[in-house]
Amino acid sequence: MLTCKIVSSMEKCFLDGDIVALHALSRVSILKNERLSIQLAYTETEKTAASLRLLTLRTSGLPEGALRVRRVESVPVAMPVYQGVHDDNYLRTTPGLYPDLLMPLPYQESVMVSGGQLHALWLDIDPRGMLTAGDHTLTLSLVEGEQVLCERSLRIHIVDAELPENEMYVTQWFHCDSLAHYYRVETFSEQHWAIVEQFARTAAENGINTLLTPILTPPLDTRIGGERLTTQLIGVTRNGDDYAFDFSLLDRWVDMCDRVGIRYLEISHLFTQWGAAYAPKVMATVDGQYRRIFGWDTPATGEAYATFLRALISAMLAHLRARGDDRRCVFHISDEPTGAEHLAQYKAVKAIVSDLLEGYLTVDALSNFDFYEQGIVEHPVAANDHIAPFLKAGVKGLWTYYCCGQGSGNVSNRFIAMPGARTRSIGMPMFKYDIAGFLQWGYNFYSNRLTTDLVDPYHDTCGDYGFPGGDSFSVYPAPDGTAYESMRLLQFRDALTDRRAMTLAAALCGKETVIAEMERVVGEIHFDTSLRAAEDVHAVREAVNALIERHLG
Repeated sequence: MLTCKIVSSMEKCFLDGDIVALHALSRVSILKNERLSIQLAYTETEKTAASLRLLTLRTSGLPEGALRVRRVESVPVAMPVYQGVHDDNYLRTTPGLYPDLLMPLPYQESVMVSGGQLHALWLDIDPRGMLTAGDHTLTLSLVEGEQVLCERSLRIHIVDAELPENEMYVTQWFHCDSLAHYYRVETFSEQHWAIVEQFARTAAENGINTLLTPILTPPLDTRIGGERLTTQLIGVTRNGDDYAFDFSLLDRWVDMCDRVGIRYLEISHLFTQWGAAYAPKVMATVDGQYRRIFGWDTPATGEAYATFLRALISAMLAHLRARGDDRRCVFHISDEPTGAEHLAQYKAVKAIVSDLLEGYLTVDALSNFDFYEQGIVEHPVAANDHIAPFLKAGVKGLWTYYCCGQGSGNVSNRFIAMPGARTRSIGMPMFKYDIAGFLQWGYNFYSNRLTTDLVDPYHDTCGDYGFPGGDSFSVYPAPDGTAYESMRLLQFRDALTDRRAMTLAAALCGKETVIAEMERVVGEIHFDTSLRAAEDVHAVREAVNALIERHLG
């Protein structure tokens, strides 16, 4: 017998899972310009049934064009967690197949049923301009021939209000070299540009409004002495001690950002990662030869690189200023400086460019409060498991981030093995503490640790055991050069949407009222109080939506 159930987009339906254990979703409310994701879980309870049946999904209650249907595909996760460095807020911690990838329906839009296994369809509902405020009923039916085998309904309440624009910086680092490698195309060839634009468009559609812009090949996740594929947007020519710059590729990048909806240009780091000791890889034409002129053999504080860097930044800002785009820039000095041993070096390299960057937003990911306390980093990006002292100090314009190291302490993250509620619930503390920006390092990093080799993300979600599954990317490369979304990408998008709804509610009835109402539902909100159950996240959001309706004019 076929059984089905409408469930939250935060649920994860394992192939060997039990549909009875899933919490049914019967009603949900959204705002008029909000995209809603849900799932239809289904299983053939008779394990002796035919191993493969093809069904048709019939829908009613929504206008044509308001609904998109995909299947949830399971992917291999060889390392779900760092063993011994995790908490108990995980779905599973053993290697196996985990639901994550969202793909088009196979078999000419048919739905596959495999005997004894739990599957799910992913449904996106976009009401913009199609659904009026009030209640609507979506009915989903799984049909074989003309026989309805299973049918469920969901009541969708449209609140007569619209989400405000997201005012927070949101970046997941965009890796152009991974796309060139995976699709085997030349960097910044026409094919590469087309692929880059498709991936950037998917990022923007999911709330990412700040795009890592490789003016030089980003000095990130690279072993000392190693090189990543050159992805340098600014052309450099050296004539003796003088430099000339070609900004044509940068202009094309900015124009692409405008087309897809990217608001901010996150300029790649000016010095190497984890200590700022060296210059990034810089390619230039010298005496007619295109070659590397700076890299691991170049001290970061040396006169040669300092002269070049000051010339580059001055010329780039003048060029972008003439376009009207310089104020869109977000700058980085060096990623994740740590400990007292890096304080002096970071301060020294920042001094090389600080006068040129005065008045421009400069941020860096770090965990050490000393960098802020000593005035070395004015706008820190604090790891969400080390953010408490920054909050206590009342840092204005504070950003937060997470990466592979934030897998314990019940802080939010996006590992595949984590509950979707844990990923989505970060919207609550970001609202409560007025977080100005969010950073995550891997939108599409298809390599292993320190980029010593490439990986196929469909077969290796852990970067050759470098990171817990899902840490290094949130989209999969589709065969046609577009990006397949993951469940985690959309769950984080919903966290951003939740915060926008909270912001609207605060404008109507006051921020303290909104926080009090949310904490009435789930208790005190901090960065280390990630939720476990989808129904708890929904309860918070329903309470926020009720506040909005109650205080509408």
